[in-house]
Amino acid sequence: MEIKIEDTVKKITEWMEEKKAEKIKVYDVRSRSDYTDMIMVCEGSGELHNRAIAQNVIDRAKEESIYVLGKEGMDNGTWILIDMITIVVHVFDNETRKYYDLEELWEVSDRVRKQKAVEDQTGKEN
Repeated sequence: MEIKIEDTVKKITEWMEEKKAEKIKVYDVRSRSDYTDMIMVCEGSGELHNRAIAQNVIDRAKEESIYVLGKEGMDNGTWILIDMITIVVHVFDNETRKYYDLEELWEVSDRVRKQKAVEDQTGKEN
């Protein structure tokens, strides 16, 4: 039985919420990325909180036999990345999240993609 990626995203969201992660966002990037299918972003109140969120996600993923390819940033805790191949999780502190603004990158990409689809359908720019 194949597990749907949406079910895994829901589990990861719950694991983040268990540790009081804030401002959780999920981006389906299957049509826009060749390295992953989903990007998940959340925020903790500081380095220690971020580490707790990330460690909970990693521990719970292992309990569920979800492969964790790698993790980066656990030492400094301002931006932690967890690579699960089809899902990449980013755990930020507020300042670092604002600085890198990954959400804007994916949201602009989504708007451009939707605009292109409209142009392709109508044969002209709107």
